[in-house]
Amino acid sequence: MTELMKGKVAAITGAASGIGLACARTLLAEGATVVLIDRAKDRLDELCIELGANARPLVVDLLNGSEVSAMLPRILDAAGADRLDIFHANAGAYVGGAVAEGDPDAWDLVLNLNINAAFRSVHAVLPHMIAQKSGDILFTSSIAGVVPVVWEPIYTASKFAVQAFVHSTRRQVSQYGVRVGAVLPGPVVTALLDDWPKAKMEEALANGSLMQSQEVADAVLFMLSRPRNVTIRDLVILPNSVDL
Repeated sequence: MTELMKGKVAAITGAASGIGLACARTLLAEGATVVLIDRAKDRLDELCIELGANARPLVVDLLNGSEVSAMLPRILDAAGADRLDIFHANAGAYVGGAVAEGDPDAWDLVLNLNINAAFRSVHAVLPHMIAQKSGDILFTSSIAGVVPVVWEPIYTASKFAVQAFVHSTRRQVSQYGVRVGAVLPGPVVTALLDDWPKAKMEEALANGSLMQSQEVADAVLFMLSRPRNVTIRDLVILPNSVDL
């Protein structure tokens, strides 16, 4: 441990599993106080006991707009702090498959969580960071946000929206010392891939074309630990066997 994040306060959505949990573990190991945001209360409580005193649970339903908009004071209260240094909009959902055979109701869930909830959560914390003249806003995006993936058009569209938001918002707030960036992983072993066809998952595991969440968390730590005059706007991380 090098304590790169010592004294920092971070909040991560979708932190009860996958990339969010790996990032929480990494930031905690580097000295940060981390507010883990998720809707799974029992899971959060168990995790924060396991992770130690600097891990703080916060139950938020990200699909409830009023809860998301009122999130900042709850984050600060949970952290026991008057500032927020890092906000990681990580929570997301996945849907793949052919458009002609798709379920628009399932699309709505993915689009609402990946786009609307993520943008609203940033809106909730951004004025605070502007006022304190520092902070990091980070999104978990996807390689699908820059390379259209033929078998996941709805998910791809959601991540293209994230990338557009990152690029434009970064330019609005850089003058206030607030950095905005995105980590864009290729396929990662998380619950988001639960609806992958079994044969596709087995093939990907066998040929090494899936990454682990910790590898993404390491990339996130790199982004956050750069000097304040440097922004890592987009960091793409892929398994070597993925040809994109």
